[in-house]
Amino acid sequence: MGPLSGIRVVEFQGIGPGPFAAMLLSDMGADVVRIDRKGGRTPHKSEITYRGRPAVALDLKKPEAVEAALKLIGEADALIEGFRPGVMERLGLGPDVCLKRNPKLVYGRMTGWGQTGTLAHAAGHDINYIALTGALHGIGNAGKKPVPPLNLVGDFGGGALYLAFGIACGIIEAKRSGKGQVVDTAMTDGAASLMAMFYGMKAMGVWQDERGQNLLDSGAHFYDTYETSDGKYIALGSIEPQFYAELLQKTGITDKAFEAQMDRKAWPELKDKLAAVIKTKTRDEWDGLMLGSDVCYAPVLSLGEAPKHPHNVARKTFVEVDGIVQPAPAPRFSRTVPEVQGPPEAADNDKALAAWGFSSADIAALKTAGAI
Repeated sequence: MGPLSGIRVVEFQGIGPGPFAAMLLSDMGADVVRIDRKGGRTPHKSEITYRGRPAVALDLKKPEAVEAALKLIGEADALIEGFRPGVMERLGLGPDVCLKRNPKLVYGRMTGWGQTGTLAHAAGHDINYIALTGALHGIGNAGKKPVPPLNLVGDFGGGALYLAFGIACGIIEAKRSGKGQVVDTAMTDGAASLMAMFYGMKAMGVWQDERGQNLLDSGAHFYDTYETSDGKYIALGSIEPQFYAELLQKTGITDKAFEAQMDRKAWPELKDKLAAVIKTKTRDEWDGLMLGSDVCYAPVLSLGEAPKHPHNVARKTFVEVDGIVQPAPAPRFSRTVPEVQGPPEAADNDKALAAWGFSSADIAALKTAGAI
């Protein structure tokens, strides 16, 4: 049983970061029930972010369904919702109503722009949220346009992880104070928070506000990806002097120009020279020379390759659930071991509601009212 065993969470069905936050809590042992829209789409077993929790389908336009949702909320430690500001209030399930029903509730809200601000009611996606915070501007090669880093920085890093963290913090505080509260999770806030180190480096004058000119943004020849002779790629991160020295030794580089490791003016030329050296061998050959050494090296693996790598296999970084290979729960705990509670499930009203204390008569009444 994971470290959140005994914690109960009500999740209102959404997309992207909301389900991912709920997945994280479920992986840690929380009892999460998802409220789907009646007649809505059933998640496929390959939609990994829906794993590990049952669902109930409610027609929230009906008062009986709203009351059923409030009954679930009354038994919960936390709630997750990812609608635009005001939607939950219009459904009759806003924070004031829910906290009145359950004063200890941690009410987790997930939006891109936040509950307040000039853009609070505007549509947006990950790319927009990280653009506004300076994160997107810094990702890409010199002289090239910014490159979207999938939707990892806004949706999942700045959004879902901060929501899950905020809910966990809120639950701890509620156990102490006996009072719940609202967690306003904005992907813009989270993405900005993730940029803390870079804003600090800029303030110190050691980070240029241009792409591809800095230590960690592909500006440095010793911190970048390189193509191998077989058209694959490797990743180097030889920052520290001792690691850089090992890089030169493993690659057989004796050119004196490489001794000026931190000479930014030399970086473009050194990068071209290093690229030419890397291009002389296959990725597997470089693996044989550098993998496991202090070069700070790794092959750039595809989604198909990564689960099969010996290190990931040894740590069981990936698991198979209902025939779908997927990332295992993270992080790891020595005693309260997290695990995937099951594959994505279709709404099963009887099962989900009964598990949360609804009687057969309660469920029958909801069916009669057309609320489920």
